Amino acid sequence: MRDILYPPVIGFAKTAFKVLDLGFTMVGTENIPRTGGAVLALNHISYVDFVIGGFGAQPSKRLVRFMAKEVLFRNRYSGPLMRGMHHIPVDRGAGAGSYREAIRYLGEGEIVGVFPEATISRSFELKEFKSGAVRMAAEAGVPVIPMILWGTQRMLTKDHPRDFSRHQRVSITVGEPMAVGKDEDATAATARLRTTMAAMLDRTIKASPDKPAGAWWLPASYGGGAPTPEEADRLDAEELRERAARRRK
Repeated sequence: MRDILYPPVIGFAKTAFKVLDLGFTMVGTENIPRTGGAVLALNHISYVDFVIGGFGAQPSKRLVRFMAKEVLFRNRYSGPLMRGMHHIPVDRGAGAGSYREAIRYLGEGEIVGVFPEATISRSFELKEFKSGAVRMAAEAGVPVIPMILWGTQRMLTKDHPRDFSRHQRVSITVGEPMAVGKDEDATAATARLRTTMAAMLDRTIKASPDKPAGAWWLPASYGGGAPTPEEADRLDAEELRERAARRRK
């Protein structure tokens, strides 16, 4: 796969990180294989998770092909970038095509990035997982690599103003490759992946030196002011109803 656009985009991102003096804590990046296909499963807490998650694969010199909303590929600004970096558009009304494209990429030795929660978590804890990541890994015969991002929610997430001030810190934690058997139940494998990533998220948050009580970006279960998972589900449902109402007008 020819990558004319991806390398300069990475260079631009690295320059932006330096300008922002963004501090990275990266653990387990050696778990990302240097060759061969893999599904990279990430938690989703920010609109910049694509950028930071892709950066987490750089120590292994790998490029991640993310599965992303189809609307991003139609946007006049993001569209050329998404297409040029060979990301995979996902039409939620007709997802079979994007699934088959991801399988093809995996078979060609690419790393495909997937957010099993599908949408940003307002609670900053893990939402319920979709089974697509483990199903793709099983069908393609590749491992799932779990990755946890932390700190990206402070830059750009739902319901809060953007904050790209300098000296912020971001953590990237990569877990050991998880094998998924072709005959393994997808629901059980998905639960196993979620349990693994929940433990990784817990370790990552606890290792962070910055956990002020009541902070909006800290989960309620850690003494923060973020919505509980139940409150976040209610906000998500309200958002979906509002979108549906706008489409009917």
